[in-house]
Amino acid sequence: MSQEKTTLEIIAPSIDEAVAKGLNQLGIPREMVDVEVLDSGSRGLFGLGSRQARVRLSIKSADAPATAQPVSKPAAPVQPVKKPAAPVQPVEPVQEIEPSVPGDPQVLNSASAVVNELLDKMSIKATVSARYIQGEEDEEHPMVLVEVQGNDLSILIGRRSETLNALQYIASLIVCKEVGRWVPMTIDIQGYRQRRERQLRQMARRMAEQAVHTGRRQVLEPMPSSERRVIHLELRDHPLVMTESTGEEPNRKVTITLKKQG
Repeated sequence: MSQEKTTLEIIAPSIDEAVAKGLNQLGIPREMVDVEVLDSGSRGLFGLGSRQARVRLSIKSADAPATAQPVSKPAAPVQPVKKPAAPVQPVEPVQEIEPSVPGDPQVLNSASAVVNELLDKMSIKATVSARYIQGEEDEEHPMVLVEVQGNDLSILIGRRSETLNALQYIASLIVCKEVGRWVPMTIDIQGYRQRRERQLRQMARRMAEQAVHTGRRQVLEPMPSSERRVIHLELRDHPLVMTESTGEEPNRKVTITLKKQG
């Protein structure tokens, strides 16, 4: 074989496809080449920013394949090719977590990987884990809870949880597209949603008492639908008050009024 063909660079959607394409062009088996990964590629988001894999194949020997066959045992140099599969590593923490309720592990892997990638593109370092939890009501399908832990992640929450809700919305769309079905999912930043839910429940009870004492309806501050839902659920069985949402987004509010006594 000519010296020009002792090395060959190939671009393809994945590392394995690039190696297979190169071997096909060279017409030789895998054990006769060393593989160097120049770029492991990236899948991007929504198909944007994707990057193909690029590898370099180097023929171990320019001699006839007959002498190459015994030499094929030192195939150990090809082992490093497996290491560039590191882009898949963000899903590893999920595999160590046992879901609290039954569910599809593939969905957990997808949710964790998607949130990891979004944070990486925002240049935010954090630890991401995913598990199943049972929803408040219903629900035939358990909810996926993605927990994000790190230092100073308040930037991910934003005013009235706007940034966090936007991150959750985008991540949910991507995960649903990847698994091919709707997946109820919530993202929590350093336990923020749990703390906020406790505050909302306390506020709901306090405002209900105030409505009973004064006889006047109480109008709460504008809040996203997920937080309004907490108020509604907390007071749905209250014997004296009822709740309803009023106004237009993004200024929709919960009002607490006395029930009409029959």
